[in-house]
Amino acid sequence: MPLIGALLLHAVAERILRKYLIQRGATDVRIVGSLGNGAEETGVDITYRLGGRQRTSKLKADAYFGEDGSKIEDRELVFYRPKTDFYAFETVSSQPERVPGWMFSSDADELMYYRVAIGQTEQEVRTLLGESDEVFFSELRVERDQLRVLPMNETREWFQRVYEEYAPRPVAIGERSAWFRLIPQAELDRAVPGVTVIDAVFEAVRA
Repeated sequence: MPLIGALLLHAVAERILRKYLIQRGATDVRIVGSLGNGAEETGVDITYRLGGRQRTSKLKADAYFGEDGSKIEDRELVFYRPKTDFYAFETVSSQPERVPGWMFSSDADELMYYRVAIGQTEQEVRTLLGESDEVFFSELRVERDQLRVLPMNETREWFQRVYEEYAPRPVAIGERSAWFRLIPQAELDRAVPGVTVIDAVFEAVRA
């Protein structure tokens, strides 16, 4: 079954961030997880070594980063949604089993929260994902992106104290239905020290 929706965006983000990590000097960069369609949710998506340390990352790709009104209104551009200032954290991975989401279950060192607005249709993006790096990075139209790296343990400890204050939202991920909580970015960033923000990641990796 071809990748669609959140699964496709996740795969695109993995490819971009793998190259970004390598450019930063990371070695042994591996894509080890997958969102999948089953009840289980992997806790780690990327592993790498940097500065003599082995690191593990959970990746969340988020398309709510667009600012061009005409493209936001174009329903064919599924990865170009209006910019918001919220984090979306998974609390339930699958219904009706009520499997805990990755925000509770992941044992990754960090959460790579990657916001990206892509000005192409889902089919165009899926086709490019199957191409070589040369084609993928030269033809993918990323119009805006930003990577926020959050320390997972500190973020989860804070989230566990406050998440019930925010309404749950259902999200379709492949063939499963998960539940997320939308957390205001400013609130988390004030409460959790050590959030790193990197703008224009794609522009850097395609250069």
